[in-house]
Amino acid sequence: MITPTSYGYSSPYSQYNNGYSGGLTGYGAGSGQSISNGINYGTNNGTNNGTVNGMRDTGECETCANRKYQDGSNEMVSFKTATHISPEAAGAAVRSHEQEHVSNAYKTAARKDGEVVNASVAIHTDICPECGRSYVSGGTTTTAIRYNTDPYAQNAKNYDKSILEGQNIHLSA
Repeated sequence: MITPTSYGYSSPYSQYNNGYSGGLTGYGAGSGQSISNGINYGTNNGTNNGTVNGMRDTGECETCANRKYQDGSNEMVSFKTATHISPEAAGAAVRSHEQEHVSNAYKTAARKDGEVVNASVAIHTDICPECGRSYVSGGTTTTAIRYNTDPYAQNAKNYDKSILEGQNIHLSA
């Protein structure tokens, strides 16, 4: 599982309310600032010092620029130390990381004479409270491995299989 570590709350909406309601709102109306879907994009009067309303020239706000991802599992996979990933690359990096967990499950099952019954990956997204950009906020991998622990039960199943094979015949006309 990988999650951002740059802030101490689980969802951007838990502490911030940016007033976004999906429609036009009164942010800066009549002051020469553009408004679209409730987000104030502001204007550049030539004194930006590398930023326009908190947005850097690279297109990342300060929150997005400082967001770091870290793995919270006990497996040896990537992102054990907090690492910054750009919002554009976060989706691919998180999917690749979660695939490492799936690969580890198959390796563990093969090593311990087991079978992977289920492996699922969920990718989580959130909205940045500062700039309103959608970003991949993490992922969760769930795996289920079945192990054969009783050799006597397995032998009984194999014996029953050898007796019952060929007992039922399906004839089609």
